[in-house]
Amino acid sequence: MGKTFIVVSIIVVVAQAWTSQGTRLYSTQRSTVRRNYQRPGLTNGVTQRADTVSRPFFKAAVYEHAVVLPLLPFYSRQAALKAMWTNLDIYEDQVASASLQGADIIVFPEDGVYGMVMTRRKIEPFLEYIPDPQKETWNPCEEPHKYPNTDVQWRLSCMAKNNSIYIVANIGDRKFCNKTADPRCPDDGRYQYNTDVVYSPEGTLVARYHKYNLFDEPQFDQPTIAEEIFFDTHFGRFGLFTCFDILFRSPSVDLIEKHNVDTVLFPTAWMDALPLLAAIEYHSAFAVMMQVNLLSANIHLPSLRFGGSGIFTPVGDAAFYRDDTSHNGRLLLATIPTPFLRQPYLSDHKISKIILSNSSHHCYEFDQTRSCDYNSLCEYFQSIVFHDLYNFVWLKGSSGNLNVCSGAACCYLDYEMATSGNAYFALGAFDGLHSDKKSYYFQVCTLLKCANSTGSSCGEVVQESSTYFSHIQLRGQFNTSYIAPEILVMDEKRGLALVSSGWFYDRNLQTLRADGLLRPVISVNLLGRWYEKDPS
Repeated sequence: MGKTFIVVSIIVVVAQAWTSQGTRLYSTQRSTVRRNYQRPGLTNGVTQRADTVSRPFFKAAVYEHAVVLPLLPFYSRQAALKAMWTNLDIYEDQVASASLQGADIIVFPEDGVYGMVMTRRKIEPFLEYIPDPQKETWNPCEEPHKYPNTDVQWRLSCMAKNNSIYIVANIGDRKFCNKTADPRCPDDGRYQYNTDVVYSPEGTLVARYHKYNLFDEPQFDQPTIAEEIFFDTHFGRFGLFTCFDILFRSPSVDLIEKHNVDTVLFPTAWMDALPLLAAIEYHSAFAVMMQVNLLSANIHLPSLRFGGSGIFTPVGDAAFYRDDTSHNGRLLLATIPTPFLRQPYLSDHKISKIILSNSSHHCYEFDQTRSCDYNSLCEYFQSIVFHDLYNFVWLKGSSGNLNVCSGAACCYLDYEMATSGNAYFALGAFDGLHSDKKSYYFQVCTLLKCANSTGSSCGEVVQESSTYFSHIQLRGQFNTSYIAPEILVMDEKRGLALVSSGWFYDRNLQTLRADGLLRPVISVNLLGRWYEKDPS
């Protein structure tokens, strides 16, 4: 553990030094730097990575976009283009701004070009045919008439070329089919895919990814397989997946582990799901868990709980944005290193054997019918968190040591409050299958602020806190090594926020430690994903 964090600290120090001194130098040389990309090569199912990384740092940009939604019930192609042009005008301004500030790559959000809540028929005129860049080379800016009705791709390609920058955007792909030849062909004769595209600084289409794990998207079809899409640059290997994909092994974990991806490009339209799955909370924790950079671009619709973007690294956030008070988008930029020294994970099966052989805990017998308020004599209780039944124990006192278990998952907390603020906190545990649109298996330890003194309020949405902790050590005992460490705090001006320093996560001991957090705490979590227990 000590060696790992020494190495990480060196990376951060070097990155800060390079950020302060190297950005200006690099910006003066932009026109002379040629960015290269390579298509992947596969050998026995494992990617053979070319030694193309010549610069260990790059400047990333993400744009949280206040999408202009199409309001008419149906659209012609010309009306659809007019609606998309409104959003693409904003994209063009942000691309130019990012490029002038030296960015190498910019990521835009899911549904950012045409909005969400579409029917299958309504979205059809917004779609375009997108070819597979692994089978052919196409530069829409230079060859705009190669395929008909590809105006959006032409414009994105020209943005990339004119500003010498990689562009990542989310649009819709349409593939016509025949039910006679293809029994899976939809009744309307076309496949419609939620699609990420990447254009090189020369304007060439270098990557195309079809979203696999759909979330309430009847307008789109699920691909037959989960694609594992990536491309190489001289500042690292980049992979793609979209929004709900991040919660599943395929394609997210498989892409990173099988293909040695350094940085994930992550367009998303993510609605906060407190207390465990706020956008900035989980996406930053995923980057730490998987030891990658994650460039997360979300749409900005705070009235609908959409928002929260960031440039996240294996050691925390380099930049993030979340603001419920603003109706405007935000461009984020940060110079970050290409990750290295990724440690292999033990399989869930091996972890299970280790933990079961070392388990010697006693679990309190929980009575679901029994109420347990903070001021009552009882300490242990159950409450619903994000549709799941958690076991809890109250934090009574300004400091202490507590533990609580659920199934095979046990949670151990050592804490000290600097100020309590008359708040109510509880330590919770969960081990089970979570079902929400799609089922997936969680093992969780959570220290969270309850809405009030009733046990049933633990798990309700809480976005305010006045409680500071001088010390937190949260340790989990899980059957999986895939643990996302989360700390969510309150910012008085903008609401939910992250902490950039004062904490670390030891993945070998499954322990998160924080000392002297400078903002009031809302929740501290170890969110485990036991992928092998997911329904097939």
